[in-house]
Amino acid sequence: MKLTALTLTRRQALTGLLALSALTISALSPVHAESDYPKRSVRLIVPYAPGGATDVIGRVLGKELGEALGQTFVVENRAGAGGSLGAGQVAKSNPDGYTLLMGAFTSHTINAALTPELVNFEIDKSFDYVSVVGTVPLVFAVNKKVPVQNVMELVELSKQNPGDVSFASAGTGSPQHLAIEMFKQQAGADVIHVPYRGSGPALADLLGGQVNVMIDTVPAALGMIKSGDIRALATTTKERVPSLPDVPTVVEAGMPDMQISSMFAIAAPAGTPKEITDKLNGALEKILSNPEVQASMLAQGTLSTHATPEESAKMINEEFAKWQKLIKDNDIKVE
Repeated sequence: MKLTALTLTRRQALTGLLALSALTISALSPVHAESDYPKRSVRLIVPYAPGGATDVIGRVLGKELGEALGQTFVVENRAGAGGSLGAGQVAKSNPDGYTLLMGAFTSHTINAALTPELVNFEIDKSFDYVSVVGTVPLVFAVNKKVPVQNVMELVELSKQNPGDVSFASAGTGSPQHLAIEMFKQQAGADVIHVPYRGSGPALADLLGGQVNVMIDTVPAALGMIKSGDIRALATTTKERVPSLPDVPTVVEAGMPDMQISSMFAIAAPAGTPKEITDKLNGALEKILSNPEVQASMLAQGTLSTHATPEESAKMINEEFAKWQKLIKDNDIKVE
């Protein structure tokens, strides 16, 4: 059969339409798949041992996300290297939304700035941030015999007695330690840093008078503050902390740049489809506005919060830049 030019044109048009249809279906398929997310269980990696604040918060939010999205969110503890081991595993996971990180990002940003050679991820490149979910404020606390009633008096005491006022921390490289370095820089004071293996022994020595001052998390210090065993001077926040309503903030105390809180966030590996991170973010917005969830997090000393993925990335990257500058300016090293 002889093919005419008209027949060829029609056949070419039909072939083109079929190809276009295939491309359209192919382009739409990932979006459709992402809109159905999650289709199976999701791993929520907590890079610390069971029982800590990050673990408890992860289990609360994992349960709520499972109920909101109709699939199980399985919490897996991957402790090691100060949280960097588990965070690095998530960073290298398939960016499909089925492996997420429940991270303590103040610690992650400090680790990345202080010991980059020991961290197997990049704060600004390895993750797509879903939402900051909570913060834990810090508080200035002193032994009752230290003759100061507020932060400005502590600054003056430190300047009048260079090298004599001792500050305990939960360990070198901890948020508490970096808070001390920030105080030294902003106050222009020469104080002694005494690192401990955790808040417990540090607070015990603060109570016993072996050290003068500590900047610790509110949950760790709250019991001793409430009992009157140690004295709170100020919280490192903009607004007053609900559990310490009579304690002024560093803003009120005249040191507005001393605002520091431990920050928790959920993150996904970089390259995760935006439809997935947006869907998770929307679910978290509702979850974190639930009074019961807020109460569960507050029991861990965590103030629940919510931010868009873009806001979360900005907050975490700014935190990282802040620690980088502080560490560089003061030549801080891990001995």
